[in-house]
This record gives sequence, C-alpha cells and structure tokens, in this order.
Amino acid sequence: MDKISKPSILPNPVILQSEELLKYILETSVYSREPETLKELRDATASHPMGFMGAAPDAGQLIAMLLKLLNAKKTIEVGVFTGYSLLLTALTIPHDGKIIAIDPDIKSYEIGLPFIKKAGVEHKIDFIESPALPVLAKILEDPTNEGTFDFAFIDADKNNYWNYHERLIKLVKIGGIIAYDNTLWGGMVALPEKLVPEPKREWRLSTLQFNKAISKDSRVEIAFVSIGDGVIFCRRVC
Repeated sequence: MDKISKPSILPNPVILQSEELLKYILETSVYSREPETLKELRDATASHPMGFMGAAPDAGQLIAMLLKLLNAKKTIEVGVFTGYSLLLTALTIPHDGKIIAIDPDIKSYEIGLPFIKKAGVEHKIDFIESPALPVLAKILEDPTNEGTFDFAFIDADKNNYWNYHERLIKLVKIGGIIAYDNTLWGGMVALPEKLVPEPKREWRLSTLQFNKAISKDSRVEIAFVSIGDGVIFCRRVC
C-alpha cells in the first residue's frame, strides 16, 4: 500500500517574509484597532522624505500591550521623529503618566504635535530638543531617578545604542522593559558585508555589535522579535 504523504509542517520562508503576509496582519488586526489620531499621524508621516523611519504600527500594537501589562506610568523615549511611538505611549499610559522624549530634531516632532494635541495627551510629554546622551547624564546626576522608569523605547543613532543601554539600565526599574528598534537594519544584519550598500555598512556594523553585546548582558532577559525592522525587548532583572 502506498504511503499517504503528509503536508509539511515546516513554515514556508517565502510566505513568512512576504509583503502580502504583512499586509494581511496589518489589515486583519492592526489598522482596525489603531486609534484615529495615530492613523492620521501615520498618514502624515508617510509623506515625509524620511517617512520610513516611523515606528511600525504592528510593533506599536505590541508595545501598547506591554505598557498595559507593566502598568507603565513613567517612560522615556530616545529618538522621536514625528512621534508615532510617542503618541501611542501617551495614549496608553494613565492620565497622570509622564514621558521624557528626547530628539535633536524638533521640526519632525512638530509634524506630530498637532495630533498629540488633538488626542489631548500633550500634558504627559516632556519633549527635550537635544542629543540624548547629555540629557541621560543629567537625569542620572540625581540618584533618586535611578530605577524609576517603567519603560524605555530607543529608535535613534545605532552607533550609540550601547551607550544608551548603559544609562537606561540604571534608569529603568527591575522588571521594567527597554525596547530597541531597527535591530534587523532592513535585514542587512543577515547579509554578507559585500552585499550591503557601502553607505549603510557602518550602522549595520554598529547594529551587529549591539545585538551581540545585548545577547550576552546578564542584567536583562531579551526577546528578539522580527516585527517591523526588528525590535529587541530587554527586561531588566538586576
């Protein structure tokens, strides 16, 4: 008797990486639950020359859930751009919650500001126009700030990710989460260097070095999620 062939249970990598699958996920469970002001900000960001830098809405959905699970009330954001993740956080945390948002580019932030005001959450945000390292150093000058933040989101210059990490690990409480965006760097972390466009090699290398370092950091538990452009979630354990 001929054996009945069974369908393979292994996933098809072509399907898993397809734009069609991402479209299915977004249209099925993300866009239908996205607050209107977030959608409006996402649409406004799409016309920006650097619009691809905006946080991925499916990653945002996961971040919102984590904020709720943490009962987060005090957060910090390094790298704001037009403010999609910032507005998402402000909509999620309580009315008396606070976010320190740091970015040297206030013009991009001002694109999102009307939507933040429309959502009625501007009072939760302390936007600081500055490179992040001096601000983080200033915050750490007061030892009472250590271990007081519930959540941090970093979407900034990749060559400083480890410098940010060394400071944020002191500011985020034990049990809190630090999320690092763009840790797949457009998938280029998995490519041989010779296949990577030369202008992108330096930050690719910085991303590779950070990913390797964070995977060995015993102070955190990590989850490397291939959502958006890759997000590493770090839960501080000591």
